[in-house]
Amino acid sequence: MNYSFEYIDIILLAMIAGFIFLRLRGILGKRTGNEENVDSNFASNFSSEKIIKDKLEKKHFDENAKDEFLKGAKIAYETIITSFASGNLKKIKYLLDKKVFDQFNDSLTERKNKGYKSETTFISISSASIKEHNKINNILEVSVDFVSEIISCVKDKEDKILSGDPDKVKKVFDTWKFSKDVTSTNPNWLLIDTQI
Repeated sequence: MNYSFEYIDIILLAMIAGFIFLRLRGILGKRTGNEENVDSNFASNFSSEKIIKDKLEKKHFDENAKDEFLKGAKIAYETIITSFASGNLKKIKYLLDKKVFDQFNDSLTERKNKGYKSETTFISISSASIKEHNKINNILEVSVDFVSEIISCVKDKEDKILSGDPDKVKKVFDTWKFSKDVTSTNPNWLLIDTQI
């Protein structure tokens, strides 16, 4: 019997293991004893109490906060319009106040019962600007004027167009009101009104 190949296999595997060990050590580094305890620093810097305290200290809706809010509001606007048009409220439920969700759901149920189909193509948001903002206790409410371009039509069971034009871009003017509890750690704003 020839056992020399088994020894060569063991030596080859040991060399591969050594190579992998050296590569990992080179990439990950080694302990020198001067490392900080990352877990304890991270927890103290980003505790929920500190986040809430920082939010409470911001007594006004400054320009930076307005810019950040408008970025998110534009994304929410497009997402809500397209999801509502496709009849998918599950995707946007976390963005809607219960009253608005119920209104949207009733409208979709009525559309489905009548056999209507909505075809909507969202083109762009031409502008979005904050109309007003109010803080009542811990609730911040912000009204936003949106100007968007949308192709939209509603068809019946026989594909007859009931409203809109599937070939024409329409300029849409909307004012939506969003609300957020400033003490909450939830970053989402809720849409509380679409017909201001």
